[in-house]
Amino acid sequence: MNLKGRHLISLKDYTKEEILYLIDLANKVKNEKKSGHIKKKLKGKNIALIFEKPSTRTRCAFTVACVDEGAHGEYLGKNDIQLGHKESIEDTARVLGRYFDGIQFRGFKQETVEKLAKYSGVPVWNGLTDLFHPTQVLADLLTIKEHVGTLEEINMVYMGDGRNNMANSLMIGAAKVGINFTIIGPKELWPEEELLEECKKMAKSKIEVTENIENYAKGAQVIYTDVWCSMGEEHKSKERIELLKDYQVTEKIMDMNKSYDTIFMHCLPAVRGNEVAKEVIDGHKSVVFDQAENRMHTIKAVMVATLVKKEEAV
Repeated sequence: MNLKGRHLISLKDYTKEEILYLIDLANKVKNEKKSGHIKKKLKGKNIALIFEKPSTRTRCAFTVACVDEGAHGEYLGKNDIQLGHKESIEDTARVLGRYFDGIQFRGFKQETVEKLAKYSGVPVWNGLTDLFHPTQVLADLLTIKEHVGTLEEINMVYMGDGRNNMANSLMIGAAKVGINFTIIGPKELWPEEELLEECKKMAKSKIEVTENIENYAKGAQVIYTDVWCSMGEEHKSKERIELLKDYQVTEKIMDMNKSYDTIFMHCLPAVRGNEVAKEVIDGHKSVVFDQAENRMHTIKAVMVATLVKKEEAV
C-alpha cells in the first residue's frame, strides 16, 4: 500500500483497503510506542500545524506524534500567519510548501484545506473543518476494532446533531468499511441529502437516518454522540437543547442491546447532562479516553504513510 504524497481531506478520497491499512499501521506504531521502540520514521521532516480553531486532542496528538517520530511540528495559530487575510490562501500554501514537508489544518471552511492541498505541493491533512473530521474517524475505527474485534457488519448508532462534521465523517467512514450506520435525531438536524445519498451508494452496509431511538439503539454495538452545539454555534445553545433533549444518551439506551455490552463513544469535549448522561460517559461502557489516545496513533499513521516510502512506513 503506497500512500506517499497523498492528502487526507476527507475519507471519501480513500478506499476501504487504504483505510484499513491506516488502522493497521496505527496499531503498529501504537505497539511501538508502548514497547518503547519508536523508529523515528519522520526524522528530518518539518510539519506545519495551522490552527484557526483551538484544540486539545488535535494539537496535542499532532505535536506528540511529530516528536515521537522525529519530526519538528511548528504551531501556527490564527494570529501567527496571514492565512486568507493580508495574504491569499493560495500564496500562503505555496510558501508553506517550500518550508514544510506536510501541513495540518484545523479551522472552519472546507474550502481552505482544499486550497492548501491544491497549491502547497506537500501532503495536507484535515484536522477538522465545519464539514469533516477524518483524523477523528480513523481513531474511532481503531477504537471500535480494539473493543468490538471487527468493523464489518457491526451496528453503530450516532445520536444527536446529524448534520455536523462528526456525523458526516462517521457516515462516510462507516460506508467505506462496512459498518451498518444509523443517525438518530430530529429531522431539522439530519445530514445533507446529497451526502446521505452519496454514502448510501458507496456503502455495502446499511446507512439510515431516523427519529426512532428504540428500534435502532437496541441492536447497536456502538453508540456515539457529540456536542449539541459545535464550535462557533454557541449562540444556538437554547434552540439546540430544545430540539435534542429527547436524544440524550442515557443508561437506559446503553442497556437496550441485551445480547451485547454496547460501548459508548464521544469525540470530546463533552457536556455532561446534555448529549450524554454523566453515568454513561464516566461508566464502564465508555471508551472515550481510548478514542482520545488513539488520535495520536492514527495521526502518526497518516503522517508516516503519506510522507515516507511504503517500505519505510512499516
